[in-house]
Amino acid sequence: MNVLKIAAFSGGETGGNPAGVVIADALPPAARMQSVAAEVGFSETAFAAPADDAGSWRVRYFAPQSEVPFCGHATIALGAALAMQRGDGVFPLVLNQARITVEGRRNGSVVEAALQSPPTRSAAASPGLLSEALALFGYSPQDLDPRIPPAVAHAGADHLVLALASRAALSAMHYELEAGRALMARAGLTTIVLVFAETAQRLHTRNPFASGGVYEDPATGAATAALAGYLRDIGWPHGGAIDVVQGEDMGMLSRLHADISPAPGSSIRVSGTARVMRD
Repeated sequence: MNVLKIAAFSGGETGGNPAGVVIADALPPAARMQSVAAEVGFSETAFAAPADDAGSWRVRYFAPQSEVPFCGHATIALGAALAMQRGDGVFPLVLNQARITVEGRRNGSVVEAALQSPPTRSAAASPGLLSEALALFGYSPQDLDPRIPPAVAHAGADHLVLALASRAALSAMHYELEAGRALMARAGLTTIVLVFAETAQRLHTRNPFASGGVYEDPATGAATAALAGYLRDIGWPHGGAIDVVQGEDMGMLSRLHADISPAPGSSIRVSGTARVMRD
């Protein structure tokens, strides 16, 4: 099975979040896709094959230990792979629970890619979930930014959003992987988004992904879409777009851009560059 390795949301020719991409005539059995994702070892591998709909692609995403309903950085990587193989364009994707699009356009040694997320929604985090999450990371309520209340945000998958009052608190993030996996499983979370707002339109994030067996992702498009949708819900002064810096504390600087339409619950456009990883 030919697995492409592409870093999504790169800073040009460096950084980004590695994803596996498999483009086949038909999707392999789920057990085979799961084993390939485990062998690749990246936080997600996207598997794509032509769908029944003309021009559409059936896509499934697998982390090393589980299938996930939607993965943003792997979708960006897939868009880059399709652009390289099929030419620049917009590609309709059929996911397990949604239909979205990804766009890929070649620009020298990198590909510029953008996805349209599934619809967004959000709800306040329960006191019990908040208490468990603070204990997991060793934070106190005083570490939180009251302007962005804790919430569960959705854009194809559920993410707990915890906004921190300082960049130092974000840099100090630490937790036990197994404890994080147990919490995410109980709460039905795909990831936890820790965010520090440097300005209204420039945010820094870290993204524990213990549910998939990964301590932290350096770039997370699905979580960025969910975060952007939540900021719209609370009337954050985003001005129509946010820029997200992620992976900096991991030494894998990644840059994500989210365009936010004014319509409540509507799709978020998340864009960035992608680069092919060389062995």
